[in-house]
Amino acid sequence: MIAARRPVRRTAPLGRPARLTLVAGSAALGVMLTACSGAAASDSESDKGGAAASSEARISVNLRGGQATPGTPVKVTLDTGKLKSVAVSTDGGEALTGRISADGRTWTSDRVAAPGTTYGIEAKNTEGGSGKAGFTTAAAADKVNKLTLAPGKNTTVGIAQPLSVVFDNPVKDRAAVEKALKVSTSNNTEGSWGWLQDYSGKDRVDWRPKEYWKSGTKVTLDADLNGIDSGKSGGWFVRDYRTTFTIGAEQVVKVDLDRHRLALKRDGKTVMDVPMSAGTPGGEKASWRGTAVLMSKEGTINMRSETVGLGDAYDKMVDSSMRLTWSGMYAHAAPWNAAYFGVANHSSGCVGMSDADAGALYGQVRVGDPFEITGADAKGTVAEGNGYGAWNVSWADWQAKSAL
Repeated sequence: MIAARRPVRRTAPLGRPARLTLVAGSAALGVMLTACSGAAASDSESDKGGAAASSEARISVNLRGGQATPGTPVKVTLDTGKLKSVAVSTDGGEALTGRISADGRTWTSDRVAAPGTTYGIEAKNTEGGSGKAGFTTAAAADKVNKLTLAPGKNTTVGIAQPLSVVFDNPVKDRAAVEKALKVSTSNNTEGSWGWLQDYSGKDRVDWRPKEYWKSGTKVTLDADLNGIDSGKSGGWFVRDYRTTFTIGAEQVVKVDLDRHRLALKRDGKTVMDVPMSAGTPGGEKASWRGTAVLMSKEGTINMRSETVGLGDAYDKMVDSSMRLTWSGMYAHAAPWNAAYFGVANHSSGCVGMSDADAGALYGQVRVGDPFEITGADAKGTVAEGNGYGAWNVSWADWQAKSAL
């Protein structure tokens, strides 16, 4: 219904499309579109609120004013006739794409309206009429949600590297967020999102393939989150994110806790096979088993036992350090433990090698390479959130972690 109407005057000769002024309604923004063949309404007809002419049609927009509610799709509806096109763009020039319904009456945006944004709308019908409308959404609440993406943009990573998204604030509406995360690959790789708790305690969602990536695969994540409400205590997302990466050579590191050996395989061929010593079995110093993904190559770092709950057992500068878990399991050089290489597991949880062997491994592996750790001398399996432990979950169980 229209709260107040003003006379509408034709500014183009009969036989030509006429752009008519905006008419604001109490529940929606209205735009009158006039076709080529119709006659304009008289002033008296407009004042009475009657139908101006059979060729006129009203378009309503579900959002209006200067404090419109963000987080909902923009919907433009034509009372009669059919829409030809609808263009919606922000004051910054970004287009909001959408689709016209099968009956031609309604256009709905593909994405929701973002907070604190001004939108302009131009609609055209099949009879040549056109009109414009606009609105501004309310700004986001004080709490804004942000995220951290891995891997980094334009990187080359190993065949086990998942896409990993860690959120600053809790995500209650996981389905809405997951729908906004679009993964595309150069070879249609099958994969799934799975929600978990990061080792930091934050909400996290990872996308892993059903099987290891194929070497050479190009991957893109478009996180179209601007305008999505993550739910109570989480806040709004106010920007989009994007990352791209490429999968490198097919490399797998095999760690055999029982044989005390480490082997690097590339394209199925063994390129290294060296003695090592892992964590002392029977307690907290034991190593993890399962698949751990190389998280980072950190070079020479200071390792202190108190940071991983082992008291004052050690405080050393350690070379060729390769992080495997957030809880502190590394592969690294451990020359002080040489008597146990290939003989027994006798470390504080890490996989130790000679300086030469650790340096050679460090120079060949890349972030994202899987370390497949087998054997009885372990304290358990790498958890999903303790680094990238998604590979220790069956494919069916991993799919079940999706919010969709």
